[in-house]
Amino acid sequence: MDSLDTQVLDAARMWAAAGHRFALITVARTWGSAPRPPGAWMVLRDDGQVQGSVSGGCIEDDLIRRAAASEFAGSAPRLLRYGVTADEAHRFGLPCGGTLELVLEPAPDAALLEQLAQRIGTGQLVHRRVALATGAVSLEGGSAGDSQQWDGQTLVTLHGPAWRLLIIGAGQISRYLATMAQALGYRVYICDPRSEYADGWDVPGTERIAAMPDDAVTELGLDPRSAVVALTHDPKLDDMALLEALKSPAFYVGALGSKANNSKRRERLLQYFDLSQAEVDRLHGPVGLPIGSRTPPEIAVSILAEMTVVKNGQNLRMATMPAFDPYACRIE
Repeated sequence: MDSLDTQVLDAARMWAAAGHRFALITVARTWGSAPRPPGAWMVLRDDGQVQGSVSGGCIEDDLIRRAAASEFAGSAPRLLRYGVTADEAHRFGLPCGGTLELVLEPAPDAALLEQLAQRIGTGQLVHRRVALATGAVSLEGGSAGDSQQWDGQTLVTLHGPAWRLLIIGAGQISRYLATMAQALGYRVYICDPRSEYADGWDVPGTERIAAMPDDAVTELGLDPRSAVVALTHDPKLDDMALLEALKSPAFYVGALGSKANNSKRRERLLQYFDLSQAEVDRLHGPVGLPIGSRTPPEIAVSILAEMTVVKNGQNLRMATMPAFDPYACRIE
């Protein structure tokens, strides 16, 4: 559950407490290009106020118009489709023939939304199941690795704690990385046993772990929603974290350093530590996408870009290729 959808849930709870009627809209499925992924949320209040999004704006405008025209009366959930025809795709600003299926709940159960928030707050992963045929909505336990399900009649979305990022090292790059990562919905932890760095750490919203790097990794209990980035540039510290992180189910493990330094690091991890070749091969180093970054904020951008590619299951090689050939569309 990303930070935008957390904001949607918070707004829904606040509006419910204030006595407002509102609709909950979820992206169930997309075809072609779509601005928001399946599972994205939006709430639409009875006075037209909106939190979250399901598109780039045009579909939101249409939903607001339809709500004002009382098209979303009642309480039974229903399916909405946009972009079925080329004309409709153009009208709603869906590029490349994009199509959206949305599940609309005109009056979601406020008590269930409150229960969902409470379970997320205790660190649980939760499935929210919406059955269009019966209108029934239920919450069930989820587990790491689960994904959204939609068969045209029943929508199951996964909700849970924010993605987590453990940063080893409280240096300058870490400051930018921590700030940017929070904007992407990560819960950020910082670990640096060097007091000259750690004592000056003051990035709002982050949590400091006062332990050695290997103990910090163990303490967090990494799962498939976790990432670890080692940025001290000191092998005595970075390698301690990597030793534990590479054995974990964390979806991303990266380390700062040149190609030569990371090659030596891989040799060390294989030779002196109890790591298999497959585990060492999980290491992203040099960390980040090769975007020519030089400054700390640019390096932070490259790291988060690579993390996003991996998190979204995209091909890293394809991510570094040009998106298009600028000469392909030339008119001679």
